[in-house]
Amino acid sequence: MQKGVCHRCLKENRFMKKEVCIVCGASYCYDCVLRAMGSMPEGRKCVTCVGFRIREARRGKLGKCSRLLKRLLTDSEVKFIMNNEMLCEVNQLPPELVFVNGETLSQDELFKLQNCKYPPKKLGPGHYWYDKISGFWGKEGQKPCQIITCQLDVGGHIKRNASNGNTNVVLNYREITKEELWMLKSAGVPCEGRPHFWMSEDGRYQEEGQKNEEGKIWDKTRTKLVCAVFSLPVPPGSKNPSGKEVNGEIRDNLAQKSIHKFLLVGYDKSGTSTIYKQAKILYGIPFSEDERQTIKFSIRRKLFGYLAILLEGREQFEEESLLEKRKSCVINRSGPSGDTIQIDDTTIYSIGVRVRAFSDWLLQVLQSDNSEAIFPAATCEYAPFIEEMWKDTAIQATYNRRNELQMLPRVATYFLDRAVEISRTDYEPSDMDILYADGITSSNSPTCMKFSFPKSTQDDSLDPAYRHDSSLRYQLIRVHPRSLGEHCKWLDMFDDTDIVLFCVALTDYDEYSVDRNGVLTNKMLASKELFESMVTHPTFENKNFLLILNKCDLLVEKIKQVPLTHCEWFRDFKPVVCSNCHNSTYPSLAQRASHYIGMKFKELFRSLTDNKLFVSPVIGLENDTVDEALRYAREIIMWDEEDLEEEPYLNNELSSIVGEASSSCFLLENDL
Repeated sequence: MQKGVCHRCLKENRFMKKEVCIVCGASYCYDCVLRAMGSMPEGRKCVTCVGFRIREARRGKLGKCSRLLKRLLTDSEVKFIMNNEMLCEVNQLPPELVFVNGETLSQDELFKLQNCKYPPKKLGPGHYWYDKISGFWGKEGQKPCQIITCQLDVGGHIKRNASNGNTNVVLNYREITKEELWMLKSAGVPCEGRPHFWMSEDGRYQEEGQKNEEGKIWDKTRTKLVCAVFSLPVPPGSKNPSGKEVNGEIRDNLAQKSIHKFLLVGYDKSGTSTIYKQAKILYGIPFSEDERQTIKFSIRRKLFGYLAILLEGREQFEEESLLEKRKSCVINRSGPSGDTIQIDDTTIYSIGVRVRAFSDWLLQVLQSDNSEAIFPAATCEYAPFIEEMWKDTAIQATYNRRNELQMLPRVATYFLDRAVEISRTDYEPSDMDILYADGITSSNSPTCMKFSFPKSTQDDSLDPAYRHDSSLRYQLIRVHPRSLGEHCKWLDMFDDTDIVLFCVALTDYDEYSVDRNGVLTNKMLASKELFESMVTHPTFENKNFLLILNKCDLLVEKIKQVPLTHCEWFRDFKPVVCSNCHNSTYPSLAQRASHYIGMKFKELFRSLTDNKLFVSPVIGLENDTVDEALRYAREIIMWDEEDLEEEPYLNNELSSIVGEASSSCFLLENDL
């Protein structure tokens, strides 16, 4: 296409700024950008290019906003789109295009490289060399450009000619360049002849075959001056061996050590996101603008999905209604002409022309592969149509029969009741909207918050020696299981965790999901497998575990319809029915099932470790149960060094939805 022409409206204007797709290179004018690129879930891509890799020549422009977008969108929307562009999985650097010491990287090696303490800057496709001993890093055939984290198990073995040095001086198997030779000489390192040196990350060096280790070259001011002159890298951070306070660093480190860390983990959709968000609301930690934008976009995208299910149900109900109408209609024939009574094809589920056109378009878009690119950016544009559609009697009649639509999830009712409000431009999610929404970030990256427990009224009645210090700081770290890697191999990153909060959804016993290998797996069994991997991990050998049994309220309704024995792990669940017990004192079926699941995890935990598993029931949407669970975790940390008697299963009273019966009332056939 001719230069300067918009690829959508085909208008030519060489002087008008245009937005360029980072995949195909198509350019769009101010009026066509949003229609061509939608909500930009993966950054500045055409709707048809969503899901495809970017052109590597454009990688340097990722996250750099154009003037056109700044004119078109608000600052928060621009920031959100740029974050998506930078963090989206499909836009990440393909590992097969990065070579380190002559070998291409695997996905795990690239993850290590990008997530180490001092990662390479502006990492792109190409060939690099890496000195694992000292941390020197550079492009193949060039001098070092950075010092990154050392001892990373990435790439192959470094080659002597990695940086094309010709000085006959070898440092950690690599022949150094002339600039590096000047740097070593300025530090007082003897470089006569053809010496071979070993140098560690802190700058200590020794000649090959010698035992004496010399001083650190990075402690000398002259060395850093020479590095600045020859554009050589210096270590990104230096330790303070004297122990004196420098700019408050020592004080900050001591404060950091005093923070108790909670690691919140659970299988997909177990409720860790809801518990994390509930904790932020409970302890007054505000959501960032990015988090609010992510949640708002998620709510709007889900809303259109719920509307599509509702519209498909309307079509089904309309066909059924017409069929019944034809069957019940009596055809009268009068006279020899044989005239018949015309059947009216309209029913209570019939919609008008405008609503039908919007309905057909919406269903067609949502069935396409690029629906997420169009919504929720188009939500505001189509808000009037949504309001008109929602007021239609046919849609309301369908909504009244929503319980018959199996594809419509339980949470859909909450958002559909507020469909008109959510589709408006000025919509901002409430705290309850945030709790009902999925996720908190646009990726599976870990999220964390620091908080303090507010002073409880119960503390006033305790002896001063047993009162909790409200000034103590805690950190809640929520990790998605996909961030832990296969077999939880990244768990060692959280070795300073004080307690693990493992969340299990009680309603997962009859639900299934597809695992990493594409196999359909029972969610409860998947939670069990993840639990075993964490408990047996060497990093968590002596860690405290608190099992959070989430969604107690939903279990009350579900277990009446689907027996717990649907999961093969729970085949021995045979509760005794006591006809003489009163409902007010005898535990319900849901209570006994909850207790049974907790005991199964306790038995599993006991078979894997000598430690004790603590259990706490939680309803994620109720702040008091989440608060009690987190305070219970605080108590466990306080008890860690004490010799405790066996802790009862229920550490607090359950919500009124679950009941007030204690664990001693739970009766199982195995206990009799």
